[in-house]
Amino acid sequence: MLSGADGRIAGVRRSSSAGRPAAGGRAPQQRAGGAEQLGFEGMPERLFVCTPSKLGAYADCPRRYRYSYVDRPTPPKGPPWAHNSLGASVHTALKNWYALPADRRRPEALATLLKGTWVREGYRDDEQERAAYRRALGWLEAYVETLEPDADPLGVERVVAVKTAVLAFNGRTDRIDSRPGPEGQELVIVDYKTGRTGLDADDARGSQALALYAYAAERVFRRPCRRVELHHLPTGTVAGHDHTVESLARQLARAEETARDIMAAERAVADGGDADEAFPVAPGPRCGWCDYRRHCPTGAQTPGREPWAAVDRPTDG
Repeated sequence: MLSGADGRIAGVRRSSSAGRPAAGGRAPQQRAGGAEQLGFEGMPERLFVCTPSKLGAYADCPRRYRYSYVDRPTPPKGPPWAHNSLGASVHTALKNWYALPADRRRPEALATLLKGTWVREGYRDDEQERAAYRRALGWLEAYVETLEPDADPLGVERVVAVKTAVLAFNGRTDRIDSRPGPEGQELVIVDYKTGRTGLDADDARGSQALALYAYAAERVFRRPCRRVELHHLPTGTVAGHDHTVESLARQLARAEETARDIMAAERAVADGGDADEAFPVAPGPRCGWCDYRRHCPTGAQTPGREPWAAVDRPTDG
């Protein structure tokens, strides 16, 4: 999956800009985005509705979060990225492979599946696109050889959701496996990767998205879910990590803290504060890949990347 970059997780935005009502019971509250609502004394705070990509956008750059989720109308994005198109094509082909009857899940079915899901946007020219297609087909053929064709995962492109005191979290997992554990069947979160190389156990351990998927899946299916894995299709490698109850709780606490920061920033803007100050820019190498670079005075100072640049690297998609 691609968080952020993969574009496959649709967030549900709910404003969290309601402040405390004035004495006397209730007072109109201005949401970020301009809608007005009534606040009532003693009512609980609104939950922050989020996905991994929404939380990740703020963590990467609060200004990018603002452009994506706060400003209305939303600033137009730049051109589509070829590596996003490649990743989406591969993910959908794998989803459709699992949708086939078990006796048809063979490597030779993949060419048709990939053609049927192929996204053509962002490539430099037809030659680069054809090369990317051949490369992706090779990844898929090698990957499905490692799978049991008659073994059905518990979930493919499955949405899991959970509520905490702060969050209403939902996200779409690439795959949820059910595997034997020391005390019975346990769940494993599997996330496909088609981008950068060098993924290792630290990447799996540090992924907030994977941890939140595991936390939510355990509560949805009422089975232990501690194992998370990054399956890197270009290299055929798997980077995994086994969480504990404590490590999942730490990742959840991080997500809740990010949500509180976002809600505070949205309230500040709703109360008339400066949006640039509430959502500061976090300049860095990511600016060259940002969809909103041309709208951001700081980001615009960073040379932009061509939409097809990542696909030119041999193992990136």
